[in-house]
Amino acid sequence: MGGINIHTLDTVIVTGYAKAPQGTSMYELYKHAGIVLEIDYKTHTIEKADFTFVTGLTKDFFERILIGYRLDEGLEPLIQTIKEHYFAPSQQAIIVALQSAVQRYWDSTANRRI
Repeated sequence: MGGINIHTLDTVIVTGYAKAPQGTSMYELYKHAGIVLEIDYKTHTIEKADFTFVTGLTKDFFERILIGYRLDEGLEPLIQTIKEHYFAPSQQAIIVALQSAVQRYWDSTANRRI
């Protein structure tokens, strides 16, 4: 039987959400900006990312920004990149959702033995 050996799984899934701005497609569809990150807890590297964006282009853009990023380098470079390259009403909601997911990651893995 195929599948992954759960004893060798080195990643975790974390989520973060923030209220989407009213009047946007994101708000009309989801009400919230959401982010799901798969993170390697040994290297703190974002392996995969998914979002509640309406368009595939935006999802692809954020995947390129996030995948491969090491969270132990701090969030400020990611936040700055978002501010400099993502000009949309949902910018602040995405930043808050990202901060929430990363904080959940650090809180949840603080006592994890690596």
